Amino acid sequence: MSRYGEFFARGRSALLDGQATYDRPPVEGARRWGAAAVLRPSGPVLDRLVELAGELRPVVGPGHWVHGPDALHVTLRSLEPYREDVTDRRVYGAALEKAMRGLPPVRVELRGVAGHHGGVLVWATPADETLATLQKRFAHALGEKGAFESWTRDIWYVSLVHFAAPVERPEAIVGWCEERADLTVGVAELSRAEIVRAVHTGGGVRLVTLERAECGP
Repeated sequence: MSRYGEFFARGRSALLDGQATYDRPPVEGARRWGAAAVLRPSGPVLDRLVELAGELRPVVGPGHWVHGPDALHVTLRSLEPYREDVTDRRVYGAALEKAMRGLPPVRVELRGVAGHHGGVLVWATPADETLATLQKRFAHALGEKGAFESWTRDIWYVSLVHFAAPVERPEAIVGWCEERADLTVGVAELSRAEIVRAVHTGGGVRLVTLERAECGP
């Protein structure tokens, strides 16, 4: 079974077994939704992701964070717990700029919709080694900073929904994902990386850009 197949099966079981978890609005010091380095899709691929998230809204029901264009992203690395004031933003930005320098755009194929214990996502498969190279270069550029995420990320995805309330219709969510388990969204060409912080909007989250870096010379 492929890595995606294993993830899909585990997520399906978690939802049907009542093991769903849900997010709460971030507070100072929380481990989730802190500053992060991300890559944001754009163009037709972003439009399709927004459309998918909208289609999913009535399936998951009220109270969940259905992501719009200001929240859809691929996480490169989580950097610190949640803080309203990201004091090291320029350190992170300089490291990101150094890591991006000289690289071609990151290309990922977005294919397959999967539920999991915390939400619903679109699986991302790197088209080449650029994403892995960027990850390693960014970790090296951070040096002795000791950024929050100490493990090496080896699965990639774009979250469409994060559960933010008890999941009342797990069978419907599983069925919706099964119908789209092999759905091709498109190839995202990601030429810009950003340091972002999350802002709770009352009904979801949006990502505010603090620093950005472009690939190339």
